[in-house]
Amino acid sequence: MKIEPFEIKEAGKVTEIKKGIIKVSGLPNCVHGQQVEVEDKVKGITVGFSPDEVVAVILGEETSIDVGDNVWARAESFQVPVGEAFLGRIINCLGEPIDGKSEVLATQTRPIFCEASGIMDRVPITEQLYTGTRILDTCIPIGQGQRELIIGDRVTGKTTLAIDTIINQKDKDAVCIYCWIGGSVSALSRITQVLYDKAALDYSIVVAAPASSPPGQQYLAPYAAAAIGEYFMYRGRRVVVVFDDLTKHAWVWRQLCLLLERPPGREAYPGDIFYIHSQLMERAGKLNVQQGGGSMTFLPIIETQQGDVTGYIPSNLVSMTDGQIYLSTALFHEGFKPAIDLGLSVSRIGSKVQNYAMREVSGKLRLEYAQFRELQRLSRLKTRVADEVSGRIRKGEVLRELFIQEAHDIKSWQETVILFYAYQRNILDVLPTEALAKFKSQIYQYFLKNQPVLMKELTQEQTLTKGITTQLDHGFLEFLKVEKLV
Repeated sequence: MKIEPFEIKEAGKVTEIKKGIIKVSGLPNCVHGQQVEVEDKVKGITVGFSPDEVVAVILGEETSIDVGDNVWARAESFQVPVGEAFLGRIINCLGEPIDGKSEVLATQTRPIFCEASGIMDRVPITEQLYTGTRILDTCIPIGQGQRELIIGDRVTGKTTLAIDTIINQKDKDAVCIYCWIGGSVSALSRITQVLYDKAALDYSIVVAAPASSPPGQQYLAPYAAAAIGEYFMYRGRRVVVVFDDLTKHAWVWRQLCLLLERPPGREAYPGDIFYIHSQLMERAGKLNVQQGGGSMTFLPIIETQQGDVTGYIPSNLVSMTDGQIYLSTALFHEGFKPAIDLGLSVSRIGSKVQNYAMREVSGKLRLEYAQFRELQRLSRLKTRVADEVSGRIRKGEVLRELFIQEAHDIKSWQETVILFYAYQRNILDVLPTEALAKFKSQIYQYFLKNQPVLMKELTQEQTLTKGITTQLDHGFLEFLKVEKLV
């Protein structure tokens, strides 16, 4: 006699409905974070309970729920479907496609809330995550498995930095997950179109919970993105997860907690607002070989108000990440893009993840740029400056020009090393503005075309040997002569 598989469920009834929250009688054995279903139509997740009732956040439209509807509770924590089939798709926090294509056939699931890997399961971060942005790869290097916060006012280029990092992972055997929380559908459409145009959607998954989606979905979206990322990390893959943005995630959790009648604290946020983000951030890291050897890098985004990085949510995220990239509105309006303020930005991993070539050319860049900004400020107060000061200001202007980069104009680490080696050799100081722009845009292609063996050697050695530097110096002179830049 064959015994059919069966599932144990608890039954309850809806007693109250209130803006994405339902109260349920029954379910005596429920636990926090358990999945519930209302009449097999709308899913939900338990967020609290008392001896008499259970409170759940619903993940669908409340218009389809009525008081008295049956509620079924599964004897398991909330699970999200995972798998390779999600690559190239746009889904919600339930793993359901929202891109108008066919259903995703997932073979496995992972708990949406789980404990982060322990200390003994991790190894130190030693490899750099190349972003394709020169100022980041040289001055604020990010390691694979790091948590690097992107922070700044609205419309300063935060999302652009994150998208460029995703685009730069092409052909690097990486999986990128872009989590969109609380934004407009039109903005999400523009972002996904950029990923599609740059062929980055093939190795990416977009987990979207726009402002039009239920608050419960906006709350769960980052945890679902992390769970999907963990699936790939435990299989030895390199994963990059972007959370855009956690300010709106904090807002939606505040909204839900006020509806749940929980005591408000600072700025009306609930007492567990730090925990809901810290438990998420802890899931990033680099695993040892026994755990698969994969890594998961987090790039959370936070929006500030008038540049105030000491706000409640921004300061929380700064304290729980491994560094921050601060984008300045003033620099953005000056035309310095990406508008990264090197004085307020830091990567706590530092240069130890950089290869020798990158470390050699970028070691003094932050200091030299800070000195240039100070000299530039002082020179405005004087009608004349000494020749030595004038020369240092010119060198700083060259450095500033090398840092400027257009959106989605991705640069390899080899090109970055070549450019800043030329800067280090003072080759660019005598070039006029137009010639400098031409050198910046064409020198790498010149080396690829005329000295492919040198480029291959640089890629393999990842250091500036005497032979490589001699050939680079010769190549610079040849390029300047051929292009008649001097």
